[in-house]
Amino acid sequence: MEWMTAENVIAVGTALVGVLVTLAVVWIDRFSPQRKRLGFRVQLNTPLHREENQDSEVMTVREGQVVGMAPPANGSTLVLLRIENDRELDIGSEDYGASTDPHGLKITFGTRTVQGVVATVPAGWVSIRDDLERDPKLGRHESAVLVPKVALERGQYFKLLVQLSGGIADRDVKIGGSLQGGSIRRNRSTTPDEKPARFSPTARTVTVVLTACVVALAAVIVRDQDPPPIGCARGSLTVTGSTAFAPALRGAAKQYEEDCEGSTVTVDVHGSTAGIRELAEAGAKAGAKAGANGAKGAPAVIALSDGHKPGGFPELRENMVAVSLFTLVLHDGIPVDDLTLDQVRRIYRGEITNWKQIVPSVDQPVLLVSRDANSGTRQVFQRRVLGRNEPANSSQDCLTLDDPTSKVIRCELDSTEQVLTTVAKLPGAVGYSELRATDGRTGLHRVAVDGRRPVVEELGGSGYPYREIEYAYTWGLPPADSLTSSFLTYLRSGRGQDVISAHGHLPCATPKGLPVCGKG
Repeated sequence: MEWMTAENVIAVGTALVGVLVTLAVVWIDRFSPQRKRLGFRVQLNTPLHREENQDSEVMTVREGQVVGMAPPANGSTLVLLRIENDRELDIGSEDYGASTDPHGLKITFGTRTVQGVVATVPAGWVSIRDDLERDPKLGRHESAVLVPKVALERGQYFKLLVQLSGGIADRDVKIGGSLQGGSIRRNRSTTPDEKPARFSPTARTVTVVLTACVVALAAVIVRDQDPPPIGCARGSLTVTGSTAFAPALRGAAKQYEEDCEGSTVTVDVHGSTAGIRELAEAGAKAGAKAGANGAKGAPAVIALSDGHKPGGFPELRENMVAVSLFTLVLHDGIPVDDLTLDQVRRIYRGEITNWKQIVPSVDQPVLLVSRDANSGTRQVFQRRVLGRNEPANSSQDCLTLDDPTSKVIRCELDSTEQVLTTVAKLPGAVGYSELRATDGRTGLHRVAVDGRRPVVEELGGSGYPYREIEYAYTWGLPPADSLTSSFLTYLRSGRGQDVISAHGHLPCATPKGLPVCGKG
């Protein structure tokens, strides 16, 4: 049926909940047999300490007369209880349950002996005082206080000040008895002077539920009337390419989906070069399909690359997004946190094969832990730091030399996570990674190059070499109303910039990023 939209279902359901709750509360309030309730609460629980050579007594005033309690001994405790009618109906003496004990309530205090008890009644409530003084009177027996069957009108209460032989926890204070047509319960502890609530629990419950229903209905109405945010687009998009930039891409995709209803942005990265090839293949397929239908087609794919794309893909359109920082990482067993650029190049040329050539006291072979050929992180390292390609792969386990003609042990791994885990595990290992991926890692540390460290705030001034621009590539110029165009704009401005900055990158389209990205 046409009316069964999500908004209408929510609206009808919310209204129904409001009506049912109101009816339920009225029924409980007017027709439920559990309408009377006697409450009690612990308002004071404090130890007493009697000074030596003093004969002072603990006293209270009732109706103008001073009533004494036993002199306090060290270790005694005073407990103040409030007994109250906290519902709408009066409680009569006949409402207390039938019992062979003439008293209405029995309050116990665990194993503590009751040394004394006095009652206080607000002025004007004479009937309560009379009930407490009428046989059987308020009394005590060992660890219990015996309370008469006191009639309490709505909102009335009285207090009991009890002196115990030792300390007691509030939870160990128990009340025994029954109330016909009602219940006896412990209430929240309050200060002695706290005023009764302005509204009854029933009124508060109905008010809260109806307010929530009104807010929910208003939200449905507002949601139905509000237009989608400017610049948003619906549909599905795949973002691929750089693994180094993947955390920022996932954060931006999640934020975009929250800001733009009806959009799905999937981040599926396998490396910069692999992403470029995936985009090119998707573009070729989309172009062939569109050509058969007599229309121009473009895939909903964006590929992120650490640096410029490889040659041979003329259809791809380039957009600068941000500057990423990378770092060399070294096993913690090697006490080196700064290498010269010349030392790094000699290590990767196989001229330095043991760390003792740099630190004489450390006799440990150099192990090169690298990324595979699809990795943009590796390509940036070769382009920006080494100025040449890395040596050939010579080990499968990153520890054993499989090629006897190789000067150095070098292995290739599929992801940054594998590189960092391996470097932290193998003594003498050195590798590289996107900067933020090393945060919180144990077993390895970052290495400066020529005394310069990877710091976003210093980009453009420090001359740190291991950095690169992140480029976003699309198949030609995407349509202005497409999700591809919308998400690309989102990455380069507004909230997308905030997400990228939060992940440790410098957005290009900012006053600080423009000159850095302009230098390439």
